[in-house]
Amino acid sequence: MSTTHAAPDRESLRDLAVRVAAEAGDLAAEGQAGITVLDTKSSPTDVVTEMDRATEDLIRARLLAERPGDAVLGEEGGDDEGTSGVRWVVDPIDGTVNYLYGSPDWGVAIAAEVDGVVVASAVNVPARGEMFEAVLGGGSRRNGETLQAPPAVPLNLALVATGFGYFPERRVQQARVLLEVVPHIRDIRRGGSAAVDLTGLATGRYNAYYERGLHAWDWSAPGLVASEAGVRVGGLRGGPPSNDLVIAGRPELYDALDALLAPLGADTDG
Repeated sequence: MSTTHAAPDRESLRDLAVRVAAEAGDLAAEGQAGITVLDTKSSPTDVVTEMDRATEDLIRARLLAERPGDAVLGEEGGDDEGTSGVRWVVDPIDGTVNYLYGSPDWGVAIAAEVDGVVVASAVNVPARGEMFEAVLGGGSRRNGETLQAPPAVPLNLALVATGFGYFPERRVQQARVLLEVVPHIRDIRRGGSAAVDLTGLATGRYNAYYERGLHAWDWSAPGLVASEAGVRVGGLRGGPPSNDLVIAGRPELYDALDALLAPLGADTDG
């Protein structure tokens, strides 16, 4: 027998995400000065700190205290099943290497999915004093002010953000792709946090973005912020975002960047 659930209120999910992201950001910021590497994941350059885990533990505890039937997918703690039809997708510290080195470009990202669709999210960038929030169909905001991404520019005038993977062979291929991309754009930026890069599209800090090797917790929360500000967030050849490749930009610019990347093997490791 199937079980149906009443559709949750998207604004209340957003508000919960904002509250928890604010508390988690405070915890992480307080612990940044004395941070040390706790472990590595996929490679020696893919680090996890004790604050990654402590921050995710706090996020899980706060979310499940208010909504005990929900599922939670976290970068550090895996996928906990739920019964409510809502799943939270959590990156406790996106940009861990930046965090470790004292860079401001890291953030706490929390998204709420209903039936596999992200409907609400929050991204807290504590060092920049920025709280981003979004509701599907309800727009996105930064510190309470509505966001609208700037109009598209031609590809040759675009400031494009990107990132690199942790495996050496993937980095080599990404460097090859970048060599082919750079002559066709205004310039490239490599900030080190997908959450900061994607929300940066909504504010106009960048015009476009692409990266291979992201996971759902990397793009879910900031992707909704960007898309609700008028940015298209997808994958190669117009598909959905995936671990193979994420592309983002105003629709016209997205199409131009997609067309540039498609023949370059940007979704492969060479």
